[in-house]
Amino acid sequence: MRIYKILSVLLEYPEQELIDNLPEIRTIVGESTDLDAAEKVALRKLLDHLTSKPLTEVQADYVNTFDRTPEHSLHLTHHLFGDESDRNRGPALIDLSEMFKEYGVTTVTNELPDYLPLILEFASTLDANESTVFLSDVHKVLSLLTENLTKANSPYAAPLSIIESRATLTRLAAIT
Repeated sequence: MRIYKILSVLLEYPEQELIDNLPEIRTIVGESTDLDAAEKVALRKLLDHLTSKPLTEVQADYVNTFDRTPEHSLHLTHHLFGDESDRNRGPALIDLSEMFKEYGVTTVTNELPDYLPLILEFASTLDANESTVFLSDVHKVLSLLTENLTKANSPYAAPLSIIESRATLTRLAAIT
């Protein structure tokens, strides 16, 4: 699903390439039939945020939001097991890596497999039902992350809210 690819890109560390492609992303969002009107408005706010400041300030905002605030971490198993090398986190990461391999997905990143943009990149390769089921496994974590970002008045709460709302099996029942 193309929307997950866009959300993945928007949740990555912002580089000049992203800024250069924001007009195209804005057009895709505007024309998307995968998004409802409220989701389009929410994403436009994030796009406005990304264009409202110089790149270095946007990057600093990103680092302060996701890298310096543990409760905003984009590493989903962190919210389940913490940063400690918990005996449960390692197997969860291995299971996720194995799932990617089973689907023929090769990751070319230094990120752990539980990194939300990577998860979304994977979800974008699945059909609508599969992506909903896949993301529903992390719905509780997505809810917590959305809540934390909303409390912080982060512009990144918008894409998380969209992902959270799509990561439920009740949504699956609605689209079938």
